[in-house]
Amino acid sequence: MLDYITWAASPILFQIGTVSVRWYSLMFVIGFAVGYEIVARIFKHEGAPERWLGYLLLWTVAGTVIGARLGHVFFYEWDYYSQHPIKILYTWEGGLASHGGTIGIILAVIAFSLITTKRSPLWTFDRLVIPIALTGGLIRLGNLMNSEIYGCPTTLPWGFKFVKSAEWHQLYEGLACHPTQIYEALVYFALFALLMWMYWKKNAEERPGLIFGVFFIGIFLSRFFIEFIKNDQVAFEADMALNMGQWLSLPFIAAGIGLVIYAIRRPRVQLTFPNRFADEASSVKKKK
Repeated sequence: MLDYITWAASPILFQIGTVSVRWYSLMFVIGFAVGYEIVARIFKHEGAPERWLGYLLLWTVAGTVIGARLGHVFFYEWDYYSQHPIKILYTWEGGLASHGGTIGIILAVIAFSLITTKRSPLWTFDRLVIPIALTGGLIRLGNLMNSEIYGCPTTLPWGFKFVKSAEWHQLYEGLACHPTQIYEALVYFALFALLMWMYWKKNAEERPGLIFGVFFIGIFLSRFFIEFIKNDQVAFEADMALNMGQWLSLPFIAAGIGLVIYAIRRPRVQLTFPNRFADEASSVKKKK
């Protein structure tokens, strides 16, 4: 029986000359591609305009990347980036925060709703968070391939020795650590399955805010507890009773509980499902 697993995977999938494709980037691309198809099926099921898909994809990608980057800058390393502001643009050097990405997506969806759909943002959130849960799990697998965001030492037989990580050699040389990337990925994949079941089998979208609320609770409550065994991302967290990830998770957990209560207490909205994209006949008339 193994006492530990030696993890020596390369973060690079393949390289051509000076150009390399990393597993982490591939996980992002797969997540957005599969997510696009899932949302397309949902929009077609409910008769939403097909053109909304492209706009939503652009808003979501921009909100995720910008929000995740700025979240890392402001929540974790502001002392450094305030002195080197140009480095904020160097995303290839690493440094993305999921809480910042969540805030970025929220702002993006609100803008998308005001500008494009003219519907309540809850309508979009209830549909968009389904593939986001899947993408979150894929990104954690990308973190695993990067040998980053792992846990504290453990004697459990599935502990990982992250031999490709310079930080692991510095802090935990010879000790196996919790593969918290896998823990989070499994939770997010299970949440994705639950949200798909809620939408396609239980018509939970007829209670606005319910799917969104369950998503918040599932993502951030699990994140809160896993953080207890996760390695600190930055040095200042060592003296904190709860680390930064846990403090940032609390408002989202509270919001999720509030959304679920709100959704359950309100009457169910009766929706129709034409199973085709909406026809958008041009309203522009030719001038005589």
